[in-house]
Amino acid sequence: MKRFILVLLSALIIAGCQSKPVMGESVNVVGGSYKNVTVNELNEMLKNKDFVFVNVHIPFAGNIADTDLSIPYDQIEQNFSQLPSDKNAKIVLYCRSGRMSTIAAEKLVSLQEILFSPSE
Repeated sequence: MKRFILVLLSALIIAGCQSKPVMGESVNVVGGSYKNVTVNELNEMLKNKDFVFVNVHIPFAGNIADTDLSIPYDQIEQNFSQLPSDKNAKIVLYCRSGRMSTIAAEKLVSLQEILFSPSE
């Protein structure tokens, strides 16, 4: 489990929900940002789980306990409707090495900007 890299979409975070704030490494991408969280941070977050926990690894090789959804990283856009419709909902993505969760996080950040940007 220590090899799991987790991605927390900071663009979808609401402040003050954790007893200990998630530090993570902020990653800026086109359309917004997300945070990489460590295994230790995830363990703390799971104690008071208030997020949707998504396995994006393919081929499917099992889930971490408390996983809510398994959506292949390359099908995240097609399965967007399975994710919370609230743009402030927390979503944590994971895969085995981090590459697939990075791709999925970048796609979700770009979708979030498209779907929730103000109309002109």
